[in-house]
Formats: sequence, structure tokens, C-alpha cells
Amino acid sequence: SRYYREVLPGEIVKISRYDVQTLDVVPRPEGDPSAFCIFEYVYFARPDSIFEGQMVYSVRRRCGQQLAIEAPVEADLVSTVPESATPAALGYAQKCGLPYVEVLCKNRYVGRTFIQPNMRLRQLGVAKKFGVLSDNFKGKRVVIIDDSIVRGNTISPIIKLLRESGAKEVHIRVASPPIRFPCYMGINIPTKEELIANRPEFHDLANYIGADSVVYLSVEGLVSSVQESIKARQANENSLKTQKSRVGKIGHCTACLTGEYPVELEW
Repeated sequence: SRYYREVLPGEIVKISRYDVQTLDVVPRPEGDPSAFCIFEYVYFARPDSIFEGQMVYSVRRRCGQQLAIEAPVEADLVSTVPESATPAALGYAQKCGLPYVEVLCKNRYVGRTFIQPNMRLRQLGVAKKFGVLSDNFKGKRVVIIDDSIVRGNTISPIIKLLRESGAKEVHIRVASPPIRFPCYMGINIPTKEELIANRPEFHDLANYIGADSVVYLSVEGLVSSVQESIKARQANENSLKTQKSRVGKIGHCTACLTGEYPVELEW
């Protein structure tokens, strides 16, 4: 199999053994920009996915580079919680000029922790999920890059594990902004009350999760990381009217981060 092209928003495609046909494209209301889910880039999508003409892996690496600009820290090494934030961690390390070093290895025989029915089971799951590569970080200041912190209860045992295994300092850097709002577009984000960004603990999050510091990527930083290569490509295609009309205006849904929904909600 090979990558052919993306299905356009609102497009109905017929794929046969002979060709790929566009049956119809549902028109967007005049002047309405598209609103592609920005969290696809942050977490949901596989890193080798291609959206809007760019690979998700490359966007995540750019988010890490932007995070290094916004939130540098005096440290000895950069790492990640394996492995969804690895591209962002590599971008952060490259931009800071720090080595990227593995501090945890994943136990491939343990299932996903977030589907456990309660917090205690999720935390126990975390302890079984990772082995500690203590020789790599003993006595050192570690920056851990995470892709997102949703409830805040799975990062705590990881920080505790690193400290008990000899880490001198543990700094958390998050390659996305805080999630604050529910999604009404079909993504099952926890309730507002469950989200750590809406809880009183968020005001002293570093102390709550046991880190030396915690900094999130800004919304502007995420949007610019996502749109950078789209804008560059559109500039190149500017003279080709047919291509430009296919791309349309750039737009991303940031509702779970900003509370600004792309459609009007009926309360």
C-alpha cells in the first residue's frame, strides 16, 4: 500500500480497483474556516499519520522545540514517559543542546493504564508499566517531556519512581496546553471537575505531583507549531489557484484548550 492523498473535509470518496473518485464534497458555509481537531496532533494520531500535508511526528518535534524556547531549564538530560512524547522530547533536547537519554523502559506485557476503572488501579498500573534505567540519570537533573497531563495522577508515581531511583531534580515540561473544557465533537474528555487544570491543585501543580517545576506549552505555541509548514506550503502554492482552493483557510479546533467552539452550542 502507498499514501495517495488525504480525504478532504466533507468529501465522499469511492475507491475501486481501478481508481479513486470524488462523488461529492459537502460545501462549507461561506467564510467558515475548517476546524481540524488540534488534539489529533498532540496525542490521538499515530506519529506516521499525515494530516493537512504534514507528518504528525514532525509537528510533535516542532512542539518540543517551541517548548524549549518557551520553557528552558537548567538540567543535565531530557527524557520522556515512553513513548508518545518521544518526538517532542527529541525536539526539546535538540533545541536546548541537552542529551536525550532514556530513563524508563516500558513493560510490553502490561495494558493501558488510562482504561483502568479507578485512580488507585491506574497508579498501580503505572508502577508495573515501567522499568527504571537508573544508571542513566542517578545524581542528575532530569527534564521529562509529556504530551499532555489530563488528570495528573499517572505522572506523580513516575516522578516518585525517578526520585527514589536517584534523580537529583525532576522537571516536567508538557508539549501541549492545559486541557480545561469538554469536547462536544465526539472525543471523550473527562468531566471538567476531573481535569487537573480546573482543580485547585493546579495553582501549585509542581508541589501536587512532586516535581521541581511544571510548564505547559502555550496555545499560541501549539498553533504556530501545527500551522508553520501548512503556511509555508500555501505560500508556495499561492500562484496555483486550483491548489489554493483545495487547501482553503487554515483552521483548527482548540475548544478543549480555550473554550472557543467552532460551532454554536445550544445550552
